[in-house]
Amino acid sequence: MITRRLAIVGAGSIGTGIAINAAHHGVHVVLIDTSAAIAERAKRRAAEVFSRFVSNNGMKERERAAALSRIEPSTSIADVTRADVVIESVYESFAVKAAVFDEISRFAQPDALIATNTSGLRVSRLAAHVANPGRFLGLHFFSPAEINPVVELVSAERTTGETADLARALLQATRRVVLPCKDSPGFALNRFFCAYSNEAARLLGERVGTVGEIERAAEDAFDAAAGPFRVLNLIKPGINLDAIRNLAELGAFYAPAPKMVEIGETGGTFEVDRPLAPMDEVQYDTVIRRVRGATFLAVLQELDEEVADARVLDTGAKLAFKFSRPPCALMDSLGRRAVEALVAPFVARYGVAMPVSIALVGRLATDRTMVRDGATRVQGRSAS
Repeated sequence: MITRRLAIVGAGSIGTGIAINAAHHGVHVVLIDTSAAIAERAKRRAAEVFSRFVSNNGMKERERAAALSRIEPSTSIADVTRADVVIESVYESFAVKAAVFDEISRFAQPDALIATNTSGLRVSRLAAHVANPGRFLGLHFFSPAEINPVVELVSAERTTGETADLARALLQATRRVVLPCKDSPGFALNRFFCAYSNEAARLLGERVGTVGEIERAAEDAFDAAAGPFRVLNLIKPGINLDAIRNLAELGAFYAPAPKMVEIGETGGTFEVDRPLAPMDEVQYDTVIRRVRGATFLAVLQELDEEVADARVLDTGAKLAFKFSRPPCALMDSLGRRAVEALVAPFVARYGVAMPVSIALVGRLATDRTMVRDGATRVQGRSAS
């Protein structure tokens, strides 16, 4: 076993999901929350999930009992001292997380691996609140964490290679799909999902279509199992709004759409209607072009900045967001001219440069070539 004992600080939805998955795969978990009621509720949820696994023939009864026994609720942050690995999963606020890491650092073992489950806060900035920054990194789990296999592994400026390797081994031992990425706003996946979902909300605010009409067209745009609004309702629009706001330093293209602000700030959800008739062809085409263009621009910018490679981006799109036609592979199939035509309106509207990586469209998903500063490099060797 990679770790003898895992401590999770924060027994909310994601923290509980991480605990369920880890316990399922043989790891003893101390699940810590300031509220005893929340910690106990988390264990009850674990019991329900494991019972469902038994009903679906994915787990035997004795395995269910053993897994449940490996989850230990606690209200004492001092219990992190018993763990080899500590994962923070509290409210997505820098101030809140920083305070938690100050406390964790008081009690954690000096050689413990410590991780933040942030969806977009800069890991290197949080590292200032950790006693041993070399043993600190980001592990962004996706919802529902008990079954969604995707985890972004985010190395901060001072994260050691050994720390990243240990974290990868733990994740692989618990059957996770590890997606390494740079410590950049939104990391690999939220960067383009925020652009995609935000453009859908912008289309809604402009009355291009109803929620249900835009949802269906956006599904078709990427051959997705669910469109942006159903995914937003699953993760909560307010949480997505916070993620979008974390991208503010990237410029006006990433500013939240008014409709996203309206729904997110009121704690509401998007009511996905069932269109009574086919969507107007021009409006349908508008939705397709704009959600693709917004997504493609974000992805190409990520490739320029080397946030992650095309394989990571497409794997995440398929597994986390259920895109059957993930962005890099889709751009390759459409071709450079078509992709440039989709991205150009956003480039003009928001005053940004056309990404240099547009030159690689046609081989993004099959080639490890990178484009940066106008020169093509193949696996680190200049090829310009």
